[in-house]
Parts: sequence; structure tokens; C-alpha cells
Amino acid sequence: MRKRNINVDLTSIDAYFKAGISVDCVIFGFDENELKVLLMRCNMEPYVGLWSLIGDMVHIDEGIDEAAHRILKYRTGLENVYLEQVKTFGSTERHPLGRVVSVAYYSLVKISDYKVSTTSRYLEEEWQNIYNEAHWHSIDDITDLAFDHNKILEESLNCLRKHVREEPVGFNLLPEKFTLSQLQNLYERILGVKLDKRNFRKKILNMKLLKDIKETQQNVAHRPAKLYSFDQERYQQLIEKGLIFDL
Repeated sequence: MRKRNINVDLTSIDAYFKAGISVDCVIFGFDENELKVLLMRCNMEPYVGLWSLIGDMVHIDEGIDEAAHRILKYRTGLENVYLEQVKTFGSTERHPLGRVVSVAYYSLVKISDYKVSTTSRYLEEEWQNIYNEAHWHSIDDITDLAFDHNKILEESLNCLRKHVREEPVGFNLLPEKFTLSQLQNLYERILGVKLDKRNFRKKILNMKLLKDIKETQQNVAHRPAKLYSFDQERYQQLIEKGLIFDL
């Protein structure tokens, strides 16, 4: 028996509930050996004064990705930041104004490469310095966030950790020349675990993604360590062959 297409009689959505769509951007940053996230103060009841992720409503005439980049720019001044969609959050009680479905994005940036604006272009000047200053916060220091942003942050962090285990996305957060210890510290901070030094170095070196530039550290109190650089050309070759970046 042929199944009936349930959409054949659908000519209008007026009979269905209306919902708002928002975007929340989880911007992770790495600086001074810490993994941080960019937050701003919330000015909406009942969350006034709490920290929140960078977000706002999607306009009716724009796409979701377009909205994410617009919101990030106008809330923080950040532009040309790569954003990856994480998940959609649609709990019926997640927003005090009504039914709002939020699409979450995350990114990982080198903090020193980006200047964050301290004021939002959305608010009147007298309110800017009170609620909408954007600040970096250490992941380890974050407690209660507004809305369901703790859950969004947790999901995004899990997504980031999965990503860095599969692709060497963290190399762009290091200096052009780096030591194996610096590389291991970066991955430990992102993954939130202590990695075995011997096993980590063996895996990294076996991937042949590092160039031995025949240099060592300068002006250090300890024994100078060898310096390496990331071999982008080699990485592209391995990607074409099906690289498995397994940490």
C-alpha cells in the first residue's frame, strides 16, 4: 500500500506555532597556556548580570551562517573568524521571552591575533560599559552562565576536543617555531587531560607533520629544546590519502 505524503495538504504554516531563531557563538581562545572562552554580561531578566555566550536573534531576511558572522562582528568586532556549527538547542523553556531555538557555533582562535571590541554596537552608549563588554574567561573559572549556555558551552567544548583529536587544528595557535613540550601543553589544555610525554611525542613524530628546522631555543634557563614547524604541504598530501590524526 502506498504511503500518503503528509505534506500534500500543507499550504500554509499559519496553524503552526511561531518560534524565534537565535545564534550563540562559542569563541574559544588560547593564550598564556590557557584555554579561554569569550563572554559578555547578560542584561535580560532573570539573568541580569550573569555572563553569557555571544549571541542574538536571527533576522528574518538572513541565513543562519550570515547571522552568526553578523552577530559576532557587532557584538565583539571580530571578523573573518572561521565558525563551525555545533548543534541546535530547542528546549521549550530555554528562553524567558518565549520559544526560541538556538543554533550554536564554535571557533578556536589565537587571542593575540584578534582585537576584541569592548563595546557592543547594539546598545546605547550609557549601557555599553555595564552589560556588553566582551571579556576572555578561563574555561576552568566558569560557573553559572545565563540561559542554557553552560550546556551549549559543554557541547561545543566536546566538539572542539573531538575535532583536535582528528585534525591538527591547534597548530595555528602556536608560534611559527615551537617545541614538542609547547605542542603537548597546547593539546593538554584543550583536551583537559594529562598526556603521556613519550607516547605523545611518538605519535606526533610518526605522523611526519613536523619539520625539524635544525634550531634550538635561545636564552632559556634550562637545556634548550629542539624547535619544529608545522609542515602544511605534507599535511595536505596526507589529507588526500586519508590521514587519521589520532591523539
